[in-house]
Amino acid sequence: MAEALLLHAHKIDHTTRATFAPQHLIEVLTYLKKTLHFDQLLDVTAIDEKPMKMVYILRSHDFIDSYILTTSLDETHTIDSATSLFESAHWLERETYDQYGVHFVGHPNLTRILNHEGFVGHPLRKDYPIAQGQMCHETLDLLPQLQARLESKGILTRQSDGTYSSGSRDIMYLNLGPSHPASHGTIRTFVALEGETIVGAVNEIGYLHRGFEKSCENHTYNQIIPYTDRLNYCSSLANNVAFAKTIEEMLGVTLPDRGIFIRVMLIELSRIIDHLVCLGANLVDLGALTNYWYLFNPRETAYDFLTKLTGARLTNSYMRVGGMAHDLFVGWEEEMKRVLADVEQGMGDTLKLIEHNRIFHDRTQNVGILTPQRVRDFAISGPNARASGVPYDMRKTAPYYYYESFDFDTVLGSVGDVYDRMMVRFEEIRQSIRIIRQIMARIPSGAVSIDDHRIVLPPKPSVYDSIEGTINHFKLIIDGVRVSAQSHYSAIEAVNGELGFFVVSNGSGTPAKVKVKAPSFTAMSAYASMIEGGQIADAIATLGSINIIAGEMDR
Repeated sequence: MAEALLLHAHKIDHTTRATFAPQHLIEVLTYLKKTLHFDQLLDVTAIDEKPMKMVYILRSHDFIDSYILTTSLDETHTIDSATSLFESAHWLERETYDQYGVHFVGHPNLTRILNHEGFVGHPLRKDYPIAQGQMCHETLDLLPQLQARLESKGILTRQSDGTYSSGSRDIMYLNLGPSHPASHGTIRTFVALEGETIVGAVNEIGYLHRGFEKSCENHTYNQIIPYTDRLNYCSSLANNVAFAKTIEEMLGVTLPDRGIFIRVMLIELSRIIDHLVCLGANLVDLGALTNYWYLFNPRETAYDFLTKLTGARLTNSYMRVGGMAHDLFVGWEEEMKRVLADVEQGMGDTLKLIEHNRIFHDRTQNVGILTPQRVRDFAISGPNARASGVPYDMRKTAPYYYYESFDFDTVLGSVGDVYDRMMVRFEEIRQSIRIIRQIMARIPSGAVSIDDHRIVLPPKPSVYDSIEGTINHFKLIIDGVRVSAQSHYSAIEAVNGELGFFVVSNGSGTPAKVKVKAPSFTAMSAYASMIEGGQIADAIATLGSINIIAGEMDR
């Protein structure tokens, strides 16, 4: 039985960890998917040890339980591809091949995805020099990949000489992006057009690839927090919280209640800001500039609040492992009330213009449809999943930070089109406002950080006035917070969905590995199939509606 192939399986809370022999991968994954109903492959990654290990993270059908599988590879670094079972494996395995050099037998398109095709080596291997830069000098030719897709759809026929024929059909090829305002970051979509209709599409990403995960291996845990700001830079504080929460769980510490309430408030404020950016930009893509200003002006009020709180407008770096840099400022309540009032005003003005607008409905309804099954196939989460009617919200299914005690609704769509994705975000802004107002009424007094100076910096008077405080401060800054040797996966319901970190510690103050499970990455992997059958203008509207953030996707 396949169950017997799972070795050393043990469950803690809602996460089961197990090992298996690599030759049994397909049997194990089939058993987990078909029998135990772990039907979403969230992430695939490798750990560069001797021997190299593979890690698979799966989520159950009800979104409550997780399964983390680990196996060791031989010196060939080869394992079967899981693409026959999970659509999400197509991009996840390409990333692992690109970064670690693992070969997935049977993968239909095992090519680089974050690094360019001329890149030599695999940058997340321990023997790769971190300072070695490799320039890209040639544009990637996506035509063979697109032609293969068109052949699989019966649009092109391969000739005996290896060329393709479209018969009587008039097919034209066109690049959308990467250097175009409507590409929402540096994203290239190569499409095949028949008239105005997109009959085939493929994507190229990686233009913004900055080596986040490689940099993490050379910095202490607190030094990594400013790097997390640059993932989804429209909601930096949510990234801060997701990473700090992961490390705190590894340390076995829990924040004081006031610190938890502040974190939840800032996550929800980040959700509001990010949704305002997404909706404003998406409406500009549709030709509605007035709404952009209605939504962006209250965003500035929110940024004024964050600037006063953190000292930075966009990349805030306010969180610390074990708490926060400092408490809220005096008078924050009145300023927060002003932020929420401005957001409600701007959102109301926008909805008056579009809610019953026929042009808006025609441009967004039944466009870029993502079915519930495709949501699960691609392991898509967040508003994009909920717009398709999939109730995937970690604040409800796997609550943390007292979310179960707040009164708010999970917002669901019914069709999964551009209209639903936009309207879900409008309503989620209202729900975030509800949560923030409850926090303002309930927030307790007390400390915002734990009282453990092996983790949190000692107070400044102690540093200035005692040798013990000075040494304590010096050691934490230089050596970092020491985390016992282990691996751990944790996630939060960030703005675009499940933002997770898989961290491997070797017992020092610097992680041996950090892997980001980025919601934009899996959402983008579904984009090509979403725009096929639509028109060019529909592709632009669809891309804006799934809210791809290149910094999070490319890392």
